[in-house]
Amino acid sequence: MSKEPRKEKIAVVGLGYVGLPLAVLLNEKGYDVLGFDPDESRVAELKNGKDRTREVSRERLRAASVRWTSSPDDLRGSSFFIVAVPTPVDRQKRPDLSALTEASNVIGARLSPGSLVVYESTVYPGVTEDHCGPILERASGLRRGEGFRLGYSPERVNPGDTEHSLEKIVKVVAAEDAESLKRMAAVYGSIIEAGLHVAPSIKVAEAAKVIENTQRDLNIALMNELAMIFDRMDIRTKDVLEAACTKWNFLKFSPGLVGGHCIGVDPYYLTTKAEELGYRPEVILAGRRINDGMGKYVAHQMIEMIARAGLPLKRARVAVLGITFKEDVPDTRNSRVPDIVGELKRFGMEPFVHDPYADPEGVRDEYGIELCPAKELTDLDGIVLAVPHEDYRKLPLEKLTENLRPGGALVDVKSAIDPCELRADIEYWSL
Repeated sequence: MSKEPRKEKIAVVGLGYVGLPLAVLLNEKGYDVLGFDPDESRVAELKNGKDRTREVSRERLRAASVRWTSSPDDLRGSSFFIVAVPTPVDRQKRPDLSALTEASNVIGARLSPGSLVVYESTVYPGVTEDHCGPILERASGLRRGEGFRLGYSPERVNPGDTEHSLEKIVKVVAAEDAESLKRMAAVYGSIIEAGLHVAPSIKVAEAAKVIENTQRDLNIALMNELAMIFDRMDIRTKDVLEAACTKWNFLKFSPGLVGGHCIGVDPYYLTTKAEELGYRPEVILAGRRINDGMGKYVAHQMIEMIARAGLPLKRARVAVLGITFKEDVPDTRNSRVPDIVGELKRFGMEPFVHDPYADPEGVRDEYGIELCPAKELTDLDGIVLAVPHEDYRKLPLEKLTENLRPGGALVDVKSAIDPCELRADIEYWSL
């Protein structure tokens, strides 16, 4: 392996699901890496070998020689910046570039001539060059293309997925000139086993990223709509999909709640830009409406089941198992489970939310929901298995449902349970 890329002094800005594994892997491959995050508590945890995202093990963190910091001035002297900060949407579903703007200002004020700044955050085409570039110029006093260069390499992290880890996923790279592209290829090529794909422009790479999750969002929306149709036909969606998947070109997607920092967010980056250009997207926004409404739809199934059983809705006790956006991860961003909780409360029911992965304080701050211990999940009229964490999957069904009263309802959002194994006095429904 060439010693040339080791000359780069790399600063990773943003140490979440994307930045942290990248910083550690680069360091393990011999690079001098600075890991920067403005959250002092996050940096303190990393120094103590703790990763709240559970993406990097304690052993790897403690073995790493990454310099963790929350001090912006420590960025001085870096030659290769990788920006991996969140790009969420606001309450109006418009792109929120505030973290990206702040990161660009912080980096720009500490840029050295000859530096390369590579963005990994999901954006709509044009943000890297038209939004971030000018900020870096103003903050640094350097001219883009001369004093510093720009690159883009979209992140493809799938939280909780150990099979498709960072080094095993093809990395798309793009830069504003051949020299910068060569530098990017040297760095990323030395850590990515799956290889690189060179995009012809930064805008193409930005567009590729935003449509990856838009496509997935639409496919899940189709499955969710099919599930609602099949429910009216009294057909279990899982059975239909298992049959359809026997055809070689059928795409295997499943219905479910769509949340997290990517799939439920990225489509709005594309649709916002399209609307600015005078085009009103139809299919993409229709998919978003379906997926954003699934939490309430699931809640209504529980409400109807309890009503059919003759149990009073008022003060009905319902356990909601799981609040993170997907199983086996602690991330609660854009989770649709709070929609279930809110709708149950609207009908006078008492939902008790439990999650072995989620941070209770974070859930309280973000959603105003208090997580409860498992011992409080008693005398239940219903159970919503919203997120089938391993902790729930490994429980015998008798244990999982032992506190569900006869005639009670079980809503299995992701069809994680075989209904044939349930007690005969439990009413079952799955998406």
